[in-house]
This record gives sequence, structure tokens and C-alpha cells, in this order.
Amino acid sequence: MEFNSVEVVGYLASLFVLLSFFRKDIRQLRIVNSIGCAFFVAYGILLTSIPIIITNVAILVVNGYYLFVKKTVEKE
Repeated sequence: MEFNSVEVVGYLASLFVLLSFFRKDIRQLRIVNSIGCAFFVAYGILLTSIPIIITNVAILVVNGYYLFVKKTVEKE
């Protein structure tokens, strides 16, 4: 079985998203999931697949909101 670099990016993306669901701490889950989503965005760009790019950018925005913006609002 031969892998090309595009497939490796896709497998890394899938691995990180899968690993994120093993995290008990929601902050760690969002961080690991964001890494997976970033790999999926790269994968989508390499495949020129707009649906993959849009979906994962949206998930990154949601994760970023809860990691940074919502955290700041809760402290005030």
C-alpha cells in the first residue's frame, strides 16, 4: 500500500479529530480537534474541495470562539 502526501494529510486530520474525542477536558478536546480541523483545511486545499474547507474553517471558528472569546467573556 502506497501513500502520497495528500493522503497522509487526510489521515493525520482524521487521527487528530478521532483523538480529540478521547479527551475528557473540553479545552483539550477543542485544541486537539482544532489541530485536526486545520489538517482537514489543508487537505481540502490540496484536493481543491470547497465543502471540506468551508466545514472545517467553520469548526475552527467555533472552537476558537469557545477557547478564546467565550473564555474572556466568562472572566469579566
